[in-house]
Amino acid sequence: MIISIQYLYWLAGVLLVITAGMILMDRTHPRRWSSSLFWLLFAIPFLVGERLPSVVVGVGVVVMALIAGLGGVGRGAHAQLHDKAARASAGRLGHKLFIPALAIPLTTVIGSVLLKHTEIGGVPLLDPKNTTFVSLGIGCLIALALACWLTRDTPVQALRESRRLTEALGWAMVLPQMLAMLGLLFNEAGVGTAVAHITTTYINLDYKLVAVMVYVLGMALFTVIMGNGFAAFPVMTGGVGVPVLVGIYGGNPAVMAAIGMFSGYCGTLMTPMAANFNIVPAALLELPDKNAVIKAQMPTALMMLVVNIVLLYLLM
Repeated sequence: MIISIQYLYWLAGVLLVITAGMILMDRTHPRRWSSSLFWLLFAIPFLVGERLPSVVVGVGVVVMALIAGLGGVGRGAHAQLHDKAARASAGRLGHKLFIPALAIPLTTVIGSVLLKHTEIGGVPLLDPKNTTFVSLGIGCLIALALACWLTRDTPVQALRESRRLTEALGWAMVLPQMLAMLGLLFNEAGVGTAVAHITTTYINLDYKLVAVMVYVLGMALFTVIMGNGFAAFPVMTGGVGVPVLVGIYGGNPAVMAAIGMFSGYCGTLMTPMAANFNIVPAALLELPDKNAVIKAQMPTALMMLVVNIVLLYLLM
């Protein structure tokens, strides 16, 4: 392949190393040593992770967790344009500001649909297994070039903004990778089997409504714990959905799976573990309450859980 996803991993690693270096050089940073170490450790798996023993990577993850848990990931001071200057710049560019943002999905669609099977000299142009992600990465690079062209600014300023956004997100930036591995770990550890044993032993599932409630609320609860409905799905479906709702009550697997995932999404609305949806927006918008997004979504999530219980009971 000509453009591999590995190139994007290396690029992400280089950006993180630059961020760590910028933080280390910032003598006004309140946590410059621990923060720079955190981002440097995060960069290593992107750069040489496949060449390192898994134990070494695991130790690095534990050290990162200790740094974040002890409050070692700080945020430095960043010079920003005055409000009037920012508004003047935005007014000058007008709707052109949307061009870089729109270039990302446009490039992703073109790469995923039109260039998916493109070959040069018998070699695939894009990574066949990760065409969408590679196209997304290329779209981000094109958007960066367009942004620099429109604003007449330099890539150095882009690096400064990259550092600012990285520090704004903080340790939450690492959560998606952590949660992806957590779901795999739960599956390998046989959590689904344990859930099935506990529910059938300690909960009376002779009543269909009780079984439905256990499945729906369990999907939401495990999603709250793991931050990912896809990670919760095999646990609850393997433990309650298939053996009880389908096996005993003859439920429709398609209905059970669809409403089960919907219930998991309700859990996503209520947990800080779903960092991409709940913590990252609050950090980027610099909201005073980091849980403001969750508090706003909580009533909707609880209401939809009740609706899901009724729907699954009637349609299953």
